Amino acid sequence: MLTQQELEKSPLFQDIAYEEYRGMLDCFQAVQRSFKTDDLIYDFASRGRDAVGIIERGTASIIRIDEEGVSTVLEDLSTGGVFGRTLAYAGSERDSLEVVCRTPCDVLFIDYAHILKRCERACRHHSLLVQNMLRLMADKAQALSQRVDVLSRRSIREKLLCYFHQLSEKEHSSTFTLPFSLSTLADYIATDRSAMMRELKRLREEGVLHSEGRKFTLN
Repeated sequence: MLTQQELEKSPLFQDIAYEEYRGMLDCFQAVQRSFKTDDLIYDFASRGRDAVGIIERGTASIIRIDEEGVSTVLEDLSTGGVFGRTLAYAGSERDSLEVVCRTPCDVLFIDYAHILKRCERACRHHSLLVQNMLRLMADKAQALSQRVDVLSRRSIREKLLCYFHQLSEKEHSSTFTLPFSLSTLADYIATDRSAMMRELKRLREEGVLHSEGRKFTLN
């Protein structure tokens, strides 16, 4: 369960009071589970209950593994991130789609039917949660659009610069911090890590960017 301070920072529970949040866990018959780093949180191929997962603490990634075993990070999830078959990506039936922990995670699972059905008590927090989830889904759609923009670039250099400019615009600064490791960055732009590292080296040598760890500056 989230603390009151954590609840105030959660985009999913925005404007929901702590007592409402606690009562809502019973109302939605929510189930909370904890996971360790690299644990499998959710398999989209599983035919269990149709649940929506919400990251309460920690970070995770939605990963697609194609029939040749090549993995691609589709989305990174942090506090408030949502996932589930109902929110799934289209893809080949031969591909595997999983949510995997990047760090230890606490995850709240709510059956999708409980979110959509009309609340018998007309709970204010029920309506707010649905509104917040719709907003998060809109944010997800925007993030996917940005990802498509990156992947549509022809070269590794163009992919890197496109993504770095997105981060720069988000921070309203030429200096920004990469939200994940360089290995994950290679997965994110769907390229070989060694080839990506060579391109990063060239960009630094040409004075296009400066980097120190995960902190980058576009010149």
